[in-house]
Amino acid sequence: MLTRTQRDPVAGDVVALVRAAQAGDRAAFADLVAAHLPVLYGFVGRALNGHADVDDIVQETVIHVMRGLGGLRKPDRFRSWTIAIAYREVQAYLRRRAPDLAHCREPVPEPADPGADLAERTVTALMLTDQRRELAEAARWLDEGDQRLLSLWWQEVTGQITRAELAAAMSVTAKHVSVRVGRMKARLDAVRAVVRALRTRPRCPALDGLVRGWNHVPDPRWRKRLVRHVRDCRCCGQHRRGLPAPEALLPGAPAERGKSRGSTGHTDR
Repeated sequence: MLTRTQRDPVAGDVVALVRAAQAGDRAAFADLVAAHLPVLYGFVGRALNGHADVDDIVQETVIHVMRGLGGLRKPDRFRSWTIAIAYREVQAYLRRRAPDLAHCREPVPEPADPGADLAERTVTALMLTDQRRELAEAARWLDEGDQRLLSLWWQEVTGQITRAELAAAMSVTAKHVSVRVGRMKARLDAVRAVVRALRTRPRCPALDGLVRGWNHVPDPRWRKRLVRHVRDCRCCGQHRRGLPAPEALLPGAPAERGKSRGSTGHTDR
């Protein structure tokens, strides 16, 4: 079992550790990995919603880091390079588990992080308020690509990674990241309004009729139907207004980002 440390070396220390590890210093590699485990657990944990396989994905990422470290030509890029590897591991995992995960309606109650940091920073924290519960529920409606982008973006919002590292993990430019994040947030807001409408009691009669026959498992077809209904329905449309910025609901995010704003006007694709 991997353990973590509170050490967070500055860039110069990382470069020195990378070079030492590339030269065969096992202690340097252990220090390097330990210093980056928090960001790995944070990203993978959010991407998998605290699933029991988080530990395995982090372990696989570390194995790939160990095998590929000798070919890393720019030691100062170690952090973004490692995040990119984790991103690819999450993609591969979700592709393998897509049929199973599609029917998983509830998150695993005990996250895999042995230090319980994931529980505090993801599952438990997101359940503290109704708005955070809505955000967590809405995230389950997003496509896999948007879910992975959301996980990376959360890391950026809370200061765990930079925009450049996010872009590197996705193999796109920073400008392209801004466009993709904007679209992802618009889709997230659309399904947040759907979640609110579905939870409202008494529920809109038209919405009640629409969801008859639905198995209550989020999927793209129902997302499009429900987003369209909320957008066009006078009763449900009110749920699109006054949504707090998702940044304001993330544990560790700056308090000044807590201002509410209305709907972005984007619709589901």
